[in-house]
Amino acid sequence: MSLRLKDKVCIVTGATSGMGKAIAEKFHQEGAKLMLSGRNSERGKVLAKQLENSVFIAGDVSKPSYNEEMVKTAIENFGTLDIVSLNAGILGLGNVVDLSIDDWHQTLNTNLSAIFYLSKYAIPYLEKKGGNILINASIAAFKSFPNHPAYCASKAASVALMKQMAVEYAPKIRVNAICPGPVDTPLLWDSAKAFKNPETAVKKAGEATLMQRLGTPEDIAKLALFMASEDSSWITGTAMTIDGGIMNT
Repeated sequence: MSLRLKDKVCIVTGATSGMGKAIAEKFHQEGAKLMLSGRNSERGKVLAKQLENSVFIAGDVSKPSYNEEMVKTAIENFGTLDIVSLNAGILGLGNVVDLSIDDWHQTLNTNLSAIFYLSKYAIPYLEKKGGNILINASIAAFKSFPNHPAYCASKAASVALMKQMAVEYAPKIRVNAICPGPVDTPLLWDSAKAFKNPETAVKKAGEATLMQRLGTPEDIAKLALFMASEDSSWITGTAMTIDGGIMNT
């Protein structure tokens, strides 16, 4: 069986937990060489030891210099760059009145500006032989949730940015987004704190899907692999929803 990402060099942000970690592991299984990114240095170093042909640097994706460092590290270690998988994200919980201005800016910087920063530094390398940018957005790009103004705004904007970059850099670079629904990750449980009874909210979210369950990080990783591989070579500018059917309820 051939490996779908054999010797492809991938930057994976948000790689120390949840969907980002599952994507990093899936890409590794398919032969990728990985530049791993995350805020938790201890978890990142452990993951890099577990995954052959990977390096990890800790940092904050909301800082332009850190994104530039990721690209430089990938090139220094592997000589090229093929795929960028953007998964880092935060919530910024609170309604418009209660949400602090600092939290608003930090959420947009992490969920949106970081996509711009990393793409800015990665695209010159991706253009050399053709590449792929995959943004982990959310159904929050299309569906609103109480006490998530910064999150919803950032995810909607990330999809708009994806579509613009797909137009700008075709046919050399494919740019797509995946838009998960309720996936059983630490971020989902943090998001549930916006509701009166978080455990009930999470339970109801799973029950509200047509598939009657929460998604798993592995579910998302399988789609990310498809979108990152040549199996999706004629797909660009697309926001692919993966939500157990909840957008149809």
